[in-house]
Amino acid sequence: MNRSRHRPRRIVTSFALAGILVGSGACGGEAPAAGFGGRGSFAVPVETDTVIQGRIARAITIPGTVEAIRTIGVNAQVSGALLQLNVEEGDRVERGEVLARLDDRELRAQMRAAEASLEVAQASYARAERLLELGIITQSEFEVERTGYEAARAQFDQLETRLTYTVIRSPLGGVVTSRQVQSGDILGNQSRLMEVAEVDTMVVRVSISELDVVEISEGDSVDVRLDALPDREINARVRRVFPAADPATRLVPVEVMLETIDAEAVRPGFLARVTFELSPRDDAVLVPAGAIVTRGGGEGVFLVADSTVVLRSVTPGLSADGRVEVLEGLAVGDRVVVAGSNTVRDGGLIRDMTLERAAGGSASERGGPATDGGEAQ
Repeated sequence: MNRSRHRPRRIVTSFALAGILVGSGACGGEAPAAGFGGRGSFAVPVETDTVIQGRIARAITIPGTVEAIRTIGVNAQVSGALLQLNVEEGDRVERGEVLARLDDRELRAQMRAAEASLEVAQASYARAERLLELGIITQSEFEVERTGYEAARAQFDQLETRLTYTVIRSPLGGVVTSRQVQSGDILGNQSRLMEVAEVDTMVVRVSISELDVVEISEGDSVDVRLDALPDREINARVRRVFPAADPATRLVPVEVMLETIDAEAVRPGFLARVTFELSPRDDAVLVPAGAIVTRGGGEGVFLVADSTVVLRSVTPGLSADGRVEVLEGLAVGDRVVVAGSNTVRDGGLIRDMTLERAAGGSASERGGPATDGGEAQ
């Protein structure tokens, strides 16, 4: 009895609640979407960009070490004690400048003796010439005197040359990068004293795969970054491509010359990162990398068509600096979704926030009212 009285109330209440929901749906605007992102759904906010034509290239970056274009080891050409050393590491020197002096006293003594012997031999040779003219001596006797004179002259010249070796001069203008001796050291013949580098021209030598080096030519511009000077831009060019590859590694040495550098700041031994642009194309069709989406195992973009988007299959090419080359599927001037593509579907409604912001900025500049969604408030 009690149960039959309460049952109609629950039915009435349920129908009343259903009526309220239906009424609110009819009066409150849009109905729920039939499918998320499908036709008839609410507009999804996205960011868009325009397909452009520009330059793109495949880039490879290879580490290397900054070196002076030429470094020469300075050796002692005669043995002796090092009496004077005029330079140390870091000193800049000019070509022909005196770097060091060796003890030359013994050589000078030998040279004085050789000079005396040369004078005696020269006098004997002159006398033999006169006697030969008078027929007093034979031709063979004259040849003996002449040979003695030539030997004495050669001995004197040899000692004179060795004496010049005791004064050690710089073979080129540059900077002393290392020094292996100190004043007072006893040096043997061909002992290394120091190294002088021509630092006004710096190079970086890197090894490049045989697959990539075929696209590199002398004179190509390259980008060089130094870890020691990360904020400095350095212009560089390929100076030479070596003619042979290492048979073990299949790598080819390439020498890059740094241009317009400060020799006081850039030093030999710095770590450099050299970036080469390979297969450059100046007329490539480019889209932002964020526009590329993967659907069904293929790649595509959401192409903007009025207030909707269409999924367009594309064939991507090179990728660099945040942009992707599109070989097929798009044309310059097309507008594509670059952010928010994970929330839209083929044929779905969109709200282009990029264009709205541009329209709002233009209205503000004109002094007109700002817009929201393309409609005046």
